[in-house]
Amino acid sequence: MTSSNQSPTTSRISTFAFIIVLAVMALSVTAFGLAAWAWIEGNELYAIFLVATGVIALTLSTYLLLQSRRAIVTMKLSPSKVMTTIECEKCGVKTVRDFQRGDYVYKELEACSKCPDDKMMITAIYKEIKEKEKTYNF
Repeated sequence: MTSSNQSPTTSRISTFAFIIVLAVMALSVTAFGLAAWAWIEGNELYAIFLVATGVIALTLSTYLLLQSRRAIVTMKLSPSKVMTTIECEKCGVKTVRDFQRGDYVYKELEACSKCPDDKMMITAIYKEIKEKEKTYNF
């Protein structure tokens, strides 16, 4: 449901990454449960180790989930501008215009404006590449 002016964006993280995050979160909850059981049994050192492991796992999985959501929001794909070059072989007149559906290389078009006896032909179709802005750090 995107128009030709809008760029398509994705709105979810990959399934594989999401499964990994959920698995790590489940393991951290399990570690908390085991820590409570170890504390009740009187093994305080083991309980502290399990709580620390659960906190670290929960923190890292939450961080991964938030970072991957943020990366998807900022990632946008912009459609490239495709150009068509039209030339007259006889006089060498060259024009560039936006690509139109049905264009292909060596397609004959309307008559040339300088030499009406000869037809113009599409000689190239290419994607316009925008150079990234250079940033200078002083």
